[in-house]
Amino acid sequence: MGQMISGDKSDEQTARDDGIIKNGREILFQAFNWESNKHNWWSILEEKVTDLAESGFTSVWLPPPTQSLSREGYLPQNLYCLDSCYGSLHELKLLLHKMSEHNVRAMADVVINHRIGTTQGSNGMYNRYDGIPVSWDEHAVTSCSGGKGNKSTGDNFDGVPNIDHTQPFVRKDIIEWLIWLRKSVGFQDFRFDFTKGYAAKFVKEYIEESKPLFAVGEYWDSCEYSPPDYRLNYNQDIHRQRIINWIDNTGGLCAAFDFTTKGILQEAVKGELWRLRDSEGKPPGVMGWWPSRSVTFIENHDTGSTQGHWPFPSDHIMEGVPLHDEIAKLMQIRKCQDIHSRSSIKILEVGSDLYSAIIDDKLCMKIGDGSWCPSDPEWRLAVSGDRYAVWHK
Repeated sequence: MGQMISGDKSDEQTARDDGIIKNGREILFQAFNWESNKHNWWSILEEKVTDLAESGFTSVWLPPPTQSLSREGYLPQNLYCLDSCYGSLHELKLLLHKMSEHNVRAMADVVINHRIGTTQGSNGMYNRYDGIPVSWDEHAVTSCSGGKGNKSTGDNFDGVPNIDHTQPFVRKDIIEWLIWLRKSVGFQDFRFDFTKGYAAKFVKEYIEESKPLFAVGEYWDSCEYSPPDYRLNYNQDIHRQRIINWIDNTGGLCAAFDFTTKGILQEAVKGELWRLRDSEGKPPGVMGWWPSRSVTFIENHDTGSTQGHWPFPSDHIMEGVPLHDEIAKLMQIRKCQDIHSRSSIKILEVGSDLYSAIIDDKLCMKIGDGSWCPSDPEWRLAVSGDRYAVWHK
């Protein structure tokens, strides 16, 4: 049904970090894939809320709730219409109410890089928004995508009108909409889609004004590969630095999906687990540099599902995302041992078929086919499965 996604600079960041991510103990569940729109999804999810709560998930990432020209929700048009292919507004409200009753936060997928128009503008493109709420004209659309607005502050999303976030009236309307999602609809967290399309300073403003309890951005670009065979480079510092810079430009208010760790991990499990320790002895992704702002994952609706743009090797899924009962057990161990995003990681051994580490001197773990267990007898096996094991004291 979905995926488990779990999210330092240094101690001086703590005060600012804790303004959004309260304690670094967030565990986010992505509750949809690319095919979920073909089902009565809000009602299906309502039946899963109790299980999600009992498992220990703190937030559930829902698909885009607004009316959209694409069934999946990523070509929004009428931002205030919440009848979608996933279900009606009434069904969505029932789902959010049940989540609130079980103390599980709802994360809205916020698609504000682009918006499909209702009527043609002066150049014949559909880049006006007449007849629906937030009825912008062509000045709300970037000049790079056929509008009369300013040049884009990020990458262009081809084929559709891209929103010009430099316009004060645009930002005012987006902020009002985000506050409506929070206060009137019942969402508490935000996931910002395609954040390469507009400057991070705007995400900062939107978070400051709408005050989600937790926010994460999708800043996805390519890892570093080298010709002629284009194998993944061992050193991905340039890639993770770009994500770090984006987080920094949001004022540290927004976390980011750790695409660096995903890219490394899905190569590492193919007999190259040595990739999981960088030259400084730390984890090699964003989580090695700013863990309290890193949201780790191995698959989402774009990389996997039926799209499969950048899939994790399916025969190694158990090492990254064990299945339901194993997930619940690992989450329980994490909670009981008080492991969180700022927990220290000491990587003990890495090789082609082995990775082992100690977390906060409370947990010991290994993945890979290689044989390994901690030498100190006070470590007791807590759980083990296909190519993974966890010990605690």
